Amino acid sequence: MRKIKRTALALTLGLTIGLSMSLSAQDAQAAPLRWAAQNDILTLDPHSQNHSTTNAILMHAYEGLTRYGDKYQVEPALATKWTYISPTQVRFELRRGVKFHDGSPFTADDVIFTFGRISQPQGTMQIYVAGIKEIKKIDDFTIDVMLSAPTPILLRNIIDFRIMSKTWAEKNKTTNVQDYKAKEDNYASRNVMGTGPYKITGWQPDQKVSMVANKDWWDAKNASNVTEVSYLPIKSDPTRVAALLSGDVDMLTDLPTQDVAKLKSDPKLKVIEGPEVRTIFFVMDQGSEELLGSNVKGKNPFKDKRVREALSVAIDREAIKRTIMRGLSIPAGVMVAPGVNGNTPELDAPLKADTEKAKKLLAEAGYPGGFEVPLNCPNNRYVNDEEVCQAVVAMWAKIGIKAKLAALPFAQHSQTFQRFEAPLFMLGWGVATYDAQYFLQAVARTKATGADGNFNFAKLSDAKLDQLVDGMKVEVDVAKRNAMIREALVRVRDETLFIPLHHQMRPWAMRANVETIHRSDDRPEARLTHIK
Repeated sequence: MRKIKRTALALTLGLTIGLSMSLSAQDAQAAPLRWAAQNDILTLDPHSQNHSTTNAILMHAYEGLTRYGDKYQVEPALATKWTYISPTQVRFELRRGVKFHDGSPFTADDVIFTFGRISQPQGTMQIYVAGIKEIKKIDDFTIDVMLSAPTPILLRNIIDFRIMSKTWAEKNKTTNVQDYKAKEDNYASRNVMGTGPYKITGWQPDQKVSMVANKDWWDAKNASNVTEVSYLPIKSDPTRVAALLSGDVDMLTDLPTQDVAKLKSDPKLKVIEGPEVRTIFFVMDQGSEELLGSNVKGKNPFKDKRVREALSVAIDREAIKRTIMRGLSIPAGVMVAPGVNGNTPELDAPLKADTEKAKKLLAEAGYPGGFEVPLNCPNNRYVNDEEVCQAVVAMWAKIGIKAKLAALPFAQHSQTFQRFEAPLFMLGWGVATYDAQYFLQAVARTKATGADGNFNFAKLSDAKLDQLVDGMKVEVDVAKRNAMIREALVRVRDETLFIPLHHQMRPWAMRANVETIHRSDDRPEARLTHIK
């Protein structure tokens, strides 16, 4: 794939952005939205990285066959109707008259091409086509989705199966998904061709993503009055807040916890808030024979459940909630948040910190003096991510675990753990489908092909867990399926296969004239936003 030179790219983006600003100035009805958060997108390739911020931006331009309504009900998008011919054959009637942003027609060929593209192993988005064996073309506007087995959450999965123009991809030699972990660029990682309500006109990394409304959008009757969107990644907490207070941005979706009360009291602003279906946790390399960067040689301490449990029980989650998160977190006992199918208050009771028990567990495992291990954390992705890691390092030091912290911007952090270079690292997982299978299949199941274990960077392999995950993927009896989900979550918890910290709360602040719907998946949508 050809590389794109940054100098030429910057010139092109500058001209594009300048043109969109010029057009905006001529349009007296334009209602721009300036939206700021702490981290940038990773790529413009919709099939490369399963990263929430990237998905939140790209969903403005790329659409799926289905989408969520304002209350997370599944509704038609690029498909208008679906019919189950059999439990493993679903016929989708595609929306006619839809055009890509370059004016070319959307047809069944684009869906089939996109299925082949998103399934490529160098991407991390296969979870969204889990269970699909093949897509057959019946005619230009009818397809049959052939399933390998009944797939209970198919319609939720395919919301993030974002359709790309086949003709455009072939013309620009970008039929292959970007290999992000190898630091590859391709045409699709820097350019966009979708059907959605907004056209992405430029991306200046770490500075700005620019969008303009698609006036030819098929659902224009329900379009917002937001005609331009500027997404501004601003890492610094004080700078982000200052930009909102000064009127330089209209909406802020990454609020520093210490500033929430101040922003709530400002009459020029309003704050809307709610829980986010995202769990913050630590991942441990449980597959390698020796931990990279550890002073323990010839074996892997994380293979011992007692070591994993010691690290978990040493963490004072309530102290983190009180002192670092300022109350804006829910200490976690299981790996999916409230609001996700599978979470219950009973299962989600967090461990109470117990330093003496942690020391005893380490001693029983043969590490009475603890050991050294690198800890990789992001410093611009989750709420107070680096500060939380610093606090945990101090808690682990009390039991002899010497965690050497390396905090990096998420773009570099992600590449590091995807190359299996991080034996212990922080990750946050939002559940896009609102069903625990999404986490269990992608992150906890043994890595195989397709969606199975496609985000399993712990090298985790648990035969009993795999059996439960494979069962829930195809079980259509709700009670039986939920029992499998419960058993799987309990096994993950009781075996300490991951170390859950907390589920995030997510307040958003905005100027008083901005109306939007709080989204528990932390994906603000301009189509659901209005400027008064």
